[in-house]
Amino acid sequence: MPDDLVDFLATVHPYDSLQRDELARVAGSFSRRRFAAGDVIYEYGDRLPGLYLIQQGRVEVTDRNGDSVSHLGPRNSFGERGLLRDGVAVTTARVAEDAVILMLPRDQVVRLISEYRAVARFFDRGRGPVDRGSDLARLKVGELLSGKPVSCAPDLPVIDAARLMRDARVSSLGIVEGGRLLGLVTIRDMSNRVVAEGRDMRQPVRHVMTPDPVTLAPSALGYDVLTIMLERRIGHLPVVDDGRFIGMISQTDLTRVQAISAAGLIREVVQAEDVAQMARITARIPELLVQLVQVRLRHEIVTRMITDITDAVTRRLLDMAMADLGPAPAPWCWAACGSQGRQEQTGVSDQDNCLILAPKADPAHPWFRRLAQRVCDGLDACGYVRCPGDMMATNPRWCQPLEVWQGYFRDWTRHPSPEAQMLASVMFDLRAIGGAAELLDGLQRGTLAEASKNSIFVAHMVGNAMKHRPPLGLIGGFATIRHGEHRHHIDMKHNGVVPVTDLARIYALQGRLQAVNTRARLEDAEARGIISGSGARDLIAAYDTIQLARLENQAHLVKAGRRPDNYLSPSDLSDFERSHLRDAFVVVRGMQSAVGHGKGMLG
Repeated sequence: MPDDLVDFLATVHPYDSLQRDELARVAGSFSRRRFAAGDVIYEYGDRLPGLYLIQQGRVEVTDRNGDSVSHLGPRNSFGERGLLRDGVAVTTARVAEDAVILMLPRDQVVRLISEYRAVARFFDRGRGPVDRGSDLARLKVGELLSGKPVSCAPDLPVIDAARLMRDARVSSLGIVEGGRLLGLVTIRDMSNRVVAEGRDMRQPVRHVMTPDPVTLAPSALGYDVLTIMLERRIGHLPVVDDGRFIGMISQTDLTRVQAISAAGLIREVVQAEDVAQMARITARIPELLVQLVQVRLRHEIVTRMITDITDAVTRRLLDMAMADLGPAPAPWCWAACGSQGRQEQTGVSDQDNCLILAPKADPAHPWFRRLAQRVCDGLDACGYVRCPGDMMATNPRWCQPLEVWQGYFRDWTRHPSPEAQMLASVMFDLRAIGGAAELLDGLQRGTLAEASKNSIFVAHMVGNAMKHRPPLGLIGGFATIRHGEHRHHIDMKHNGVVPVTDLARIYALQGRLQAVNTRARLEDAEARGIISGSGARDLIAAYDTIQLARLENQAHLVKAGRRPDNYLSPSDLSDFERSHLRDAFVVVRGMQSAVGHGKGMLG
């Protein structure tokens, strides 16, 4: 096989992970064929002989309905989803520009997957996050670091070093010269070696530092930190990467990581005496997010834990309000919608809630107005900002007796205007948080039954679900935001998660499924035969990939000292991560196309 093919494969992931002799062996297994623009490489339903790889040219991939799902260029693979499932194509591939296409036979693809972890991971769209428990010993030292390293030159006067520590709110400094760590100085050093001995505060800090301190690499484990600190009776450990000082681990860092947990925060919330105390507790949620992501918990566990804290805050606010307001004039149910309703909150969430009152209750009664105001104000103070669309219990429209809510859903179903579709999309995700949950249970059963029978309403909801499209660009790239603060970024909420959430809601309507959580809806839809097993598995894997990328990006922002948001720059991802994320978006677009054509499943 010509060396040029070996050299080409060495630039393509996952083949770039192979040793040269294995790479030459794989290159010898590839066949090569030229195609002209307009040629069909394979069609939906064809038996696939192997995996395709573009060496030159362009290929357009369409779903079984003829809708374009991907435009691919050199180094892009295609056909793997059908090949690795049952060997039957789930898309059609047509040459858009004269092309040279390589094909690796299926038996060779299977062999590489079985023998090489990097290859197996590349073709495993779920990416396999594992549940490992969030104990400190499993974390890597690099994952314990937070913020930028604080350091100074060895000739800086001691008094200026002390001021630097004070202003940066740290208890130690790395002493660095020419990018290399020479030593460290701590608050304790300042006390024992300078103040207690009456030494000159203008002398260079090198005279009071601990020279050549014990260091750890970012790849070391938290267990190593614990062992060294205990054995040497030290409270600070510099972290060095190839001689370069990149951060400091202190006993305070270890205590923070060990102490924070969802259960611990919930316990503190339950015991909180006022809103200010709760706000201090919820301010630690970003730290919890980082910890949960770092130990590779599945995304649905992470978002459930974060939502559980929000639920606890809401219930505590309800209890505090009722203690002051006295008995309610009628039964009521406080319900959450949006991401809290679906138990899918991340590091950034606003509040979406409503009050469902007992039949014939007076929604204008001061008791209900005060309850809503107290709880919504408290949530805002705790970081759950007010809903931009005013979908909160403080809005009289969303604080109504049961019969009015029944009328809302009936009107939305029978007259599906754009506003009705939007409101129904939000309100179908309601979940009871406090009060009489049976008020919501009866409402949901009745509305699901009526809505699912109305084919016109379902069709409008399908159309509404098509408004949010995965961010797929031409020529195998991403369609990023073009202008403004988030230029060159992807909106991982509205263009990543929301399309899947919308699809899952459609399946729930079609099957009258009681689940509200997106992943649970997809699993129930598969179990009830609303979508095929293969389509469900593909979509769940795609959803897992998208949510994991979203959470990892938020954790990265928190560690960099920034507020978490939903905007991801593809340039921050590795080739491997970009490839998997793009594949996930392709699956979602294909499922949207299937639903839009009334088929409801993909292959």
